[in-house]
Amino acid sequence: MNASYTIEPVQTAVSRQTDSALAASDLAAQLSDPALGFVLFFCSAEYNLVSLARSLEQSLVGIKVIGCTTAGEITAQGYEQHSITALGFNRHCFAVDAALIESLDQFGLVQAQALTESLIARCLEHRVAPIKGHSFAITLLDGLSSQEEMVLLALNSALGSIPHFGGSAGDDIHLANTHVYFDGEFHTKAAVVILINTLLDFEVFTTHHMLPLQQKFIVTQADPATRTVFELNAEPAAEEYARLVGVPVAELDHQIFALNPLAVRIGQEFYVRSIQRVNLDLSLTFYCAVENGIVLTAMEPGDMLPNLEAEFQRIEAQIGAPLITLGCDCFLRKLEAQCRGTLTETSDFLVRYRVVGFNTYGEQFDGMHINQTFTGVVIGRSQRYV
Repeated sequence: MNASYTIEPVQTAVSRQTDSALAASDLAAQLSDPALGFVLFFCSAEYNLVSLARSLEQSLVGIKVIGCTTAGEITAQGYEQHSITALGFNRHCFAVDAALIESLDQFGLVQAQALTESLIARCLEHRVAPIKGHSFAITLLDGLSSQEEMVLLALNSALGSIPHFGGSAGDDIHLANTHVYFDGEFHTKAAVVILINTLLDFEVFTTHHMLPLQQKFIVTQADPATRTVFELNAEPAAEEYARLVGVPVAELDHQIFALNPLAVRIGQEFYVRSIQRVNLDLSLTFYCAVENGIVLTAMEPGDMLPNLEAEFQRIEAQIGAPLITLGCDCFLRKLEAQCRGTLTETSDFLVRYRVVGFNTYGEQFDGMHINQTFTGVVIGRSQRYV
C-alpha cells in the first residue's frame, strides 16, 4: 500500500430509530466507506430482532456483520439506551473473521483449537499483517447461558499468546433473553468469536475500582451449574448478605448489588462476582461462577473516574491517542454512576476517549469471566494510515 494513501480505519455509527428497518438503513448510510469490510454492532433488545436481522442483511449486503443485544449502548456520543451503535472496519486496515459456537455445553479444547486455526487461516488470506503481535480476539456470549467459564477456558488455551476480551450480551436488564448475531440471525445459548488482525497499534485491557473490606463470606451451599448460592456462612444467603449491607432482604436490588459487590481473590487480585437476583427461597443467583467452599470478600466502590483516567493515560503513553476504544462496560457500573450522580461526567469521559461498545452482563479477559469491570481494546492510529 502507498504510504501516502490516507484512509479512515474505523467509522462509527448510531441510530436511535425505533423501527428496525429504518435503524438498519440509518447505520448503512453512516457506514459509507466503499472499503468497508466488517461491521460490529450492539443493539437494544427492545428491537424486533427478527426484523432487525433481515434489515441488516438487506442494508449491508456483502459485509460481514456481527453483534449482540445489550443492557445499554455506548455510542460516540456517550451512554445511550434503546439504540443501536456500530463500528465499521476498513478492509485495508483490518482482516477479520468470526465463528459461531452453538453448543456451548459441548465446547472444549479440541473444538477451540479447530475454531482458532480456522480463524487464523482465513485472516492470513487477507495479507494485512502477521498474526503474532498483530491480532486480538473478541467474544460475545449469551449473557444468561451460564456457560462462559467453560467456553473461555478452552478458548484461552487455544488462542495462546493472542490477547482476548469480550462481553456477555444483555437484554435491557429484563434477565429473560439475550442474543448474539451471526450470519443474518440472532441466536440464544450461543457465542461468537471474532479474530481481528491489524498493523495498527492496540492494547487489550481491563480495570475496576473496587476496594476490599474486612468482611468475608464462605459459600457453604451452592449449585455451580445455575450459579446459585443457597448459604453464606451457613446462613440463608440473602439474609447474610442483607445483614452485611444493612438493609432488609426485601430492599435488595440492582442498586444495592452495584454498590456492595462481593469478590473472589486470586493471587493478589480481586475479581468481582456480581449478584444477579434474590430468589424466593432466599438464595442468590450470580452472574459469574460460584462454588462450594470459595471465600468471597466484601468490596466497596472507590472512585470510578480516576481509575479510568489512570488506565487510559497509561495506555495512551504506550500507543498514543486512541483512534477508537471498543469497550465492554458492566451495566452495574453505569447504575453505580447513576446512583452517585456522575453519569453525565462518566459518559463525557467515554466520549473523550472515543469509546464505542455496550453495557454487559459480564466481561471476559484472557480466559477469565469477570464482573463490574471496564474491559476492552484501545486501537491507536498508526502512521502507516495517516
